[in-house]
Amino acid sequence: MTVNYNDEMNALNASYKQVFSSVGEAGTGFRQLHADAVADGVLDSKTKELMAVAVAISIRCEGCITDHVYNAVKAGATEEEINETVKVAMMMSGGPGVIYGGKALAAAKTFLAAK
Repeated sequence: MTVNYNDEMNALNASYKQVFSSVGEAGTGFRQLHADAVADGVLDSKTKELMAVAVAISIRCEGCITDHVYNAVKAGATEEEINETVKVAMMMSGGPGVIYGGKALAAAKTFLAAK
């Protein structure tokens, strides 16, 4: 089954909008945490998004994979950097890392092609 990652990203954005408009201050707090966590600091935003990709693969969160691969590419991540990120996630999470790493690679191909 082929996934259209552009459609997945659009669906995630619609879901975020619905959730954040429904949960009040908790949503505001989460968005602030997210923005602060991935902002440039000692580590740049691209590196932080690649870290988030590895965690997303390891915890098997498909929406997180789509979102953070999208943001990593937007921050300038290359296919090679995403490939290495997947390797680290595979090392840390074994067989499931292979399955979910494949999803990250497929999302990356979609988002890199659109760049």
